[in-house]
Amino acid sequence: MLAAVGQFEVAAGLLIVALTGAAMLATFVLPRGRSVPQVIGATATKGVRVIVVAIARRMTDYERRDAVLSAIGPLALLVQLVMFLLLFVLGYTVALLGYAPAFAGALRQAAASLFSIGLAHATGPGNDVLAVMAAATGAIAIALQIGYLPAIYQAFNRREALVTLMESRAGLPAWGPEVLARHQLIHTLDALRQLYRDWELWSADLAESHVSYPVLLFFRSPEPYYSWILALLAILDAGAMQLALNPSTAPSEARMCERMGFTALRRIADTLHLPYDPDPLPEDAITISYEEFTYAVETLQQVGYEIEREPAEAWPHFVGWRVNYGAVAEEIADRVLAPRAPWSGERKQLPEELERPRRPPHRAPGGKLSDEAKLRPPV
Repeated sequence: MLAAVGQFEVAAGLLIVALTGAAMLATFVLPRGRSVPQVIGATATKGVRVIVVAIARRMTDYERRDAVLSAIGPLALLVQLVMFLLLFVLGYTVALLGYAPAFAGALRQAAASLFSIGLAHATGPGNDVLAVMAAATGAIAIALQIGYLPAIYQAFNRREALVTLMESRAGLPAWGPEVLARHQLIHTLDALRQLYRDWELWSADLAESHVSYPVLLFFRSPEPYYSWILALLAILDAGAMQLALNPSTAPSEARMCERMGFTALRRIADTLHLPYDPDPLPEDAITISYEEFTYAVETLQQVGYEIEREPAEAWPHFVGWRVNYGAVAEEIADRVLAPRAPWSGERKQLPEELERPRRPPHRAPGGKLSDEAKLRPPV
């Protein structure tokens, strides 16, 4: 009977179902950010992002704009599931064309079987085998999406733990020189060794989770001005400055953090199809000017941070570190619509005003402000 009725339609429909199933498995079960089957998820995220950014442009207040942009990640997950289900409906509709008198009848049969898990049946001729397959497909698709969500939110929670820590370590939004300044103010520069170690491990986890689940890149932090990419950039800038200014006393963990950090950023850039130079020269240009660098050094010296190299001598070493990650980090910050912090590049996708790090007042006995509150803002 199958050979006589709708053989081509059945084959074409089941091919659509098989390709959609492969894409769903690649997304939910064996995720690989750059694999071809994940194009469906990438398309869903891109479409949602375009619409949400268009809405966010109408907002004049950053907090409201951030609240709108925070919908990109969750909506992308929902649209992704809808796209999978619609493709399954299309596939089973095509497969049932040989049994139904018209396209509308095949569509009713496919939709009834898929969305009601086989409990409802459309009137008219059909094929019980295809109806059962459609019902099983719908149940499996929903189950995989449910199982996918815990992995997403566990990775999100792991990411945000250290990002939240950066408010007290690097200002809000995060800025690299502020990391060194704040540790100097409370005489805890020795704690930087553990901080770099934590961020090295954090970067490795980021590379694994956010390349596997690219939609996580667009999940924003719960609070405005927090950002995973700005936090990582601040740590890398702090490490680069310490290595450039204090080569003999900078902890070795800073080097390991730098290398893992730019490795993670490059893997994410590959996932987002962002171009970058895989082997930049130490003399290549960076977006930070020498004047901005010397201003940051003066800010550090203002709080008593001792340096081994003068700014002119340290500048080439700082550039040599930042060429490895600066341009990549700034492109990613623009793509994920991060707040515009110092040393984080422009926001071409959604122009933002430069936000200077906010420093909480730190009062000393007697009601006077301590030196921490007198730090100059970055240029």
